[in-house]
Amino acid sequence: MIGLDDLPIRDDLRGLSPYGAPQLDVPVRLNTNENSHPLPAAVAEAIGKALTAELRDLNRYPDRDALALRSDLATYLGHGLTADHVWAANGSNEIQQQLLQAFGGPGRSALGFSPGYSMHPLLALGTGTRWVPARRGADFGLTADEAVAQVGEHRPDVVFLCSPNNPTGTALDPAVIRAVLDAAPGMVVLDEAYAEFARPGTVSALSVLPGHPRLVVTRTMSKAFGFAGGRLGYLAADPAVVAAVQLVRLPYHLSALTQAAARAALAHRDALLGTVSEIIEQRDRIVGELRRRGLRVADSDANFVLYEVGGDQSVAWRALLEYGVLVRDVGVPGWLRVTAGTRSETDAFLAAVDSVQRGGPVAPQPRPTKGTS
Repeated sequence: MIGLDDLPIRDDLRGLSPYGAPQLDVPVRLNTNENSHPLPAAVAEAIGKALTAELRDLNRYPDRDALALRSDLATYLGHGLTADHVWAANGSNEIQQQLLQAFGGPGRSALGFSPGYSMHPLLALGTGTRWVPARRGADFGLTADEAVAQVGEHRPDVVFLCSPNNPTGTALDPAVIRAVLDAAPGMVVLDEAYAEFARPGTVSALSVLPGHPRLVVTRTMSKAFGFAGGRLGYLAADPAVVAAVQLVRLPYHLSALTQAAARAALAHRDALLGTVSEIIEQRDRIVGELRRRGLRVADSDANFVLYEVGGDQSVAWRALLEYGVLVRDVGVPGWLRVTAGTRSETDAFLAAVDSVQRGGPVAPQPRPTKGTS
């Protein structure tokens, strides 16, 4: 057998490892920002019926342009959007990859503000787009002046913004978005994967879309909808952007089964989004309890919390793992990220934090009951 380095792969891929969080069989998994609540039985049944209805025609290709699904997504988003403003793919990562294929590529650059979503520079690498790492402030915030100065210095073809930001959880002021749109020479991609968890008063970039044809808002059904296994992401933008992305999409990229399952989930969105308030409750509980324990915590509008551990985050990560709790080391020195799950998962996480702080003996953690809050 040969090794990876024995193959004639691109030089810029040598020495790299595939993206991915650890997938470990532990009692409490709070590392990938999944929705911990399983689908309600009625929704699972509806999705099953929708899939069954597609089975006889699996010998045929799916609707290449997913028009019915795009129409349903536009209805969900509101803001006067139609199917012509929406595009869907296998997760928001594929959406963003397609955007870089259309607007980035060799000889072009993309800029993002760190700490930010770690897939963005990897998507740039995969599409041959030069990545420009810009910086957030010491408090993980981003002001209009800071953003404009860095965009003006580098003049990127694509700017990535995240609101709420991953991994910090912080939402952007719409003034920052507008300022970046005015300063950027190319496209501005606003990643709103966690928009449904934002605190009251947080404004979506969807409200900024009118009159800004270079703005793209990307969303996902993985988080608030609890549809991570369904792999459905989408964008909202000017119809010309949708036409541009169609130039680079693979034919029939979105299977008939994915389209049917996503449409059934959207038809039951009230039931699926019913867990959002419970997740927000646990997120705010985590923020409050960690601060009560004397830890620094970033304000969060997402379904996760970034908090300072007071030392080497890799050591703290392993210590929590010994108590059966898996969180995420996102590479921010001294900080860890924890997903807000069910009430019992929060109980287990906080108990593990207390045990680590005390330096007590490791005790096995029971697996929380699925769906408990």
